[in-house]
Amino acid sequence: MDSKRAWLVWGVGVFAYLIAITHRTSFGVAGLVATERFGATASALSAFTVIQLIVYAGLQIPVGVLVDRFGPRVMIATGAALMVLGQLQLAGATSVPAGVVGRIFVGAGDAMTFIAVIRLIPLWFPTRRVPVLTQLTGQLGQFGQLISIAPFAFVLNHAGWSQAFLGLAALGVLACVLSAAVLRNAPAGSTAPIARPGMRETAADLATAWRQPGTRLGMWTHFSTQFSGTVFVLTWGYPFLVSGQGLDTATASILLSLFVVVGIICGPFLGSWVGRHPLRRSTMVLAVTVAIAAAWAAVLLHSGPSPLWLLVVLVLVLAVGGPASMIAFDFARTFNPSHRIGTATGIVNVGGFFAALVTMYMIGLIIDVLNGIGFSPDGLYSLDAFRVAFSFQFLVLGIGIAAVITTRRKVRRTMADRGELVPPLRDVLSDNRRRRQQFRKEQKDERTARRD
Repeated sequence: MDSKRAWLVWGVGVFAYLIAITHRTSFGVAGLVATERFGATASALSAFTVIQLIVYAGLQIPVGVLVDRFGPRVMIATGAALMVLGQLQLAGATSVPAGVVGRIFVGAGDAMTFIAVIRLIPLWFPTRRVPVLTQLTGQLGQFGQLISIAPFAFVLNHAGWSQAFLGLAALGVLACVLSAAVLRNAPAGSTAPIARPGMRETAADLATAWRQPGTRLGMWTHFSTQFSGTVFVLTWGYPFLVSGQGLDTATASILLSLFVVVGIICGPFLGSWVGRHPLRRSTMVLAVTVAIAAAWAAVLLHSGPSPLWLLVVLVLVLAVGGPASMIAFDFARTFNPSHRIGTATGIVNVGGFFAALVTMYMIGLIIDVLNGIGFSPDGLYSLDAFRVAFSFQFLVLGIGIAAVITTRRKVRRTMADRGELVPPLRDVLSDNRRRRQQFRKEQKDERTARRD
């Protein structure tokens, strides 16, 4: 483990995930062009991504089971092939139904990638590296958003719709070939073979993973921290910044790029923090979720378009939600045995994407309803319409916070039954303060003794 081959396998897995993110987020910058190409309403536009995420979320648990059964290599290569088919379909689509079919293939292939890459890490690396590498996998993959924001957007605007999506299909072919050629499920001679349980055992593993409170805590963690940034990047962020806030397209693209860069920078720090403070993971989750709610409140309550600095703060806070959502997979890993990690990870990964697809669709529906009743005299994507529609997020954030708090109590009761007590945070902070004071006193006494 932890060999040069391990790093090569991980690198190819991360590349495959990066390309999957490029496929996933490409429609975020193509939304306004798609509105013209397909003659789509706000609800129809959101349907492209909503249906894609329904497929993605709906396949998470089956894919988790299949990863445990067949191994990551097959799943990653198959996922890349499906995304190639989806982008080829989208490149030639001229109607909403035809375009949606393409996004269904993209969603299915995307669903197979992340869980499989995460499954590779504990098979190829020692336990001490897993939290940081999980964070790095999630955040390095976000470079795929930069491809969709910059090169893809450039090709889309200068060469046209079909050429842009054909280019994405070519990247998918490269990911598929590399995955099939380089990836292996585990190191040679590994004592952890891929399990091939029957249907009854599979169903039992799925039920056991769900009954584990730590798995559900991971799911609600992902639900709370991930969805708002996903909604912003995949569909509504670009129209909100350009049509609602009045930013030019270049500035909006820079802000979306900032989202990716900040997430990548924060990921290793959060991974290291989780490794040092495993009993405080849910506290960090709650802090990030509350910060997201506060940032949206500041932007949506501001009279008129928000100043650029406030929009930057919003993007910074949303960006932290991505690395924070990776904590969810650490819950899945630490509360489940190795043969059930894929299944548990699939359950966890449903949370954020289910919240995202519901929020994404509701925002589009609310905007259309407001436009239909004449609420938006400034047009379909007016700032006032965005304010009302984006407020739906507070309901989802509130559900997530309540669920994390409730599930955390169950997890801690289970830990207490095993003799693992989690001391109250105030006691920990007080103890740390006493230690710092004692350390400073010892240093002072040492300096005094040297002077004497």
